[in-house]
Amino acid sequence: MGKIILLDENTINKIAAGEVIDRPASVVKELMENSIDADATSITVEVRNGGKNLISVIDNGCGIMREDIPYLFERHATSKIKSIDDLNRIITLGFRGEAMSSIAAVADIELESQSNEDILGTRIVMHSGKIIEKKEISTSIGTIIKVKNLFHNIPARLKFLKSDKTELTYITDTVEKIALSNTHISIKYIVDDNIVFQTPGNGDLLSVIQCIYGIKTAKLMLPVEYSNSLLSIHGYISKPELNKGNSKQIIFSINGRIVKNNLLKEAAKAAYKTLLMNDRYPIIILDINIDPENIDVNVHPTKAEVKFTDERSIFNLVYHSIHQTLSNNSIVYGSNLDDDNVINIKEANFDKTEMIYKKND
Repeated sequence: MGKIILLDENTINKIAAGEVIDRPASVVKELMENSIDADATSITVEVRNGGKNLISVIDNGCGIMREDIPYLFERHATSKIKSIDDLNRIITLGFRGEAMSSIAAVADIELESQSNEDILGTRIVMHSGKIIEKKEISTSIGTIIKVKNLFHNIPARLKFLKSDKTELTYITDTVEKIALSNTHISIKYIVDDNIVFQTPGNGDLLSVIQCIYGIKTAKLMLPVEYSNSLLSIHGYISKPELNKGNSKQIIFSINGRIVKNNLLKEAAKAAYKTLLMNDRYPIIILDINIDPENIDVNVHPTKAEVKFTDERSIFNLVYHSIHQTLSNNSIVYGSNLDDDNVINIKEANFDKTEMIYKKND
């Protein structure tokens, strides 16, 4: 008898869920991104016991249409794209159609939602990927989703979660970064019944920085504005005297999507090279707006990694935008800035790049 067998659907779903949901912070990220894609202007995130017992996300977005409810927890079911060609112009945060099915496979879910096109909303309760309750309800436009008992049916995964305090650190980092990249949304963050912060949702990044990091930090931030015909960069960077022992607060987003990209971090570090010791890092919060066709966000199931069609151009432009901002404050930093690194400051493009930064020999 042969050894190869076809896995059952339940096992397949649990394995697939591991690619998207590896800890409570992953759930928070996916749910908040769904709220953002639903055009919410207000999002409330509440967690208990490090997100292991409860993760609740409430938004005032467009809600889920009743006729879409049956597909909500199906794998690869999405309203964001219709064909492979749409991946070249993705503007939504979600698009893979994996998040909700992955969460449902490893946790209990309570969901209430109503769209502005329906007279009544829908309530669904799920346990281990199966719907155990579904009914019509009267509720407000938007969505309430509660995720409980994460990994209760995968003891091996549950065992490898860290302490509540550590998992909460990951969640807080996620909520903060999403708040910093979505200043037009009022985000309330609640931990064990205590409000940690609430952003104003007025589109002012400095207000969000003050809300999250405090007024002392906000007063030591410098605005960054740079644009050419292909992209724009805006946000804030810290004055050199405000620095950290790690790079966790070097935060980049691409078209509003928080991303992990070593190229961007290296460009930022290069711009501060002569201003900070090797083991010190600035606070950087920058959003890069770029044509979706010039990036690839379909690199990893978490959608946190990104590739550029022309990395050299991106490196140069990020370096220049930061370096120029620091140079404009030369009354304080001018004697320390290494202008030998700047060869030519011109508008870079994706066909022919002017070298703005070169490594020292």
